[in-house]
Amino acid sequence: MLTDHKAKPQELTKKDFVSDQSVRWCPGCGDYMILAMMQKTFAQMGHKKENFLSVSGIGCSSRITYYLDTYGIHSIHGRAIAVATGAKLANPDLNVWVFTGDGDCMAIGGNHFIHACRRNVNLNIIVFNNKIYGMTKGQSSPTTPVGTKTKTAPEGSYEQPFNIGEVAIGSGATFFARVPDNDPKLLENVMMEAYHHEGTSVIEVLQNCVIFTDGIHEAITGKETRDDNQLRLQQGKPMIFGKELDKMIRLNGMKLEKSNVGDKSSEALIHDESELEPQMHIALANLQLPNQPVAVGIIRRVELPSYGDIVHEAIKSEMKRSEFKTLDELYRGGNTWEIS
Repeated sequence: MLTDHKAKPQELTKKDFVSDQSVRWCPGCGDYMILAMMQKTFAQMGHKKENFLSVSGIGCSSRITYYLDTYGIHSIHGRAIAVATGAKLANPDLNVWVFTGDGDCMAIGGNHFIHACRRNVNLNIIVFNNKIYGMTKGQSSPTTPVGTKTKTAPEGSYEQPFNIGEVAIGSGATFFARVPDNDPKLLENVMMEAYHHEGTSVIEVLQNCVIFTDGIHEAITGKETRDDNQLRLQQGKPMIFGKELDKMIRLNGMKLEKSNVGDKSSEALIHDESELEPQMHIALANLQLPNQPVAVGIIRRVELPSYGDIVHEAIKSEMKRSEFKTLDELYRGGNTWEIS
């Protein structure tokens, strides 16, 4: 590590991260829970307050930079990750959080997303996934399920949606987690684990939009259905779920499938979030209803060098062997330069 930016704990509370701005989201929006947990976890991170940076793009999710009392950048559509990358490289001590929606991140911002994951930039990216464009009034987004009626697909969406976990892990993200917006304890835990991770951390929040996709995640998050439809992953634990804990995930050839606990033909898989090869993590991210439960919790967490460390070590190395110590010296050194 270049600097130990977590070395000096500072006593802060949730109130220290509550801004003086009126929160302007629809009553019942899942964004409120994300905001509350973000304020709570920020207070637990031990950072100097001036080293927090919140960056967002455009959309309902991106208003959060006004509601967090930190330094913040409300950037432009799809470019939050690019802006955050520049800030983190310029000042490695910053604790940088990116807030984006499924439209902002997976459509116009898709290229920035995949390359941040590929490079392993030390950013924490929270994707609010309500499977719709909310702020611009209900158009299909890249995660809208096939058949969902929207303003741009009144007969039902016909495009195959992205699976955010598959895109993130397939692009090289070293940390990926999925959390329902109505599970504050899990959300808090995942946010703190993302903070401690060095590299790109992606958290997909299954967030409810009460106006345009109300209940889109109900089968996963509802009190009556969640036990049977959520596979809650824990490191080193068997993949068992269900109200009676009587169901499991097993490997059948190259596929994951649901089975009953006690099936003598196979045993429940053990979750290993730290496995370097991504195939199993992608398979877990791709589990979906109605035939399989949806995996929640930390799906992938592996340790690889972060982009910032690599870049700054390269800069140090070049500076040591360069006759020029500053850009000013270089510019005043002549009209041409030799690079060896």
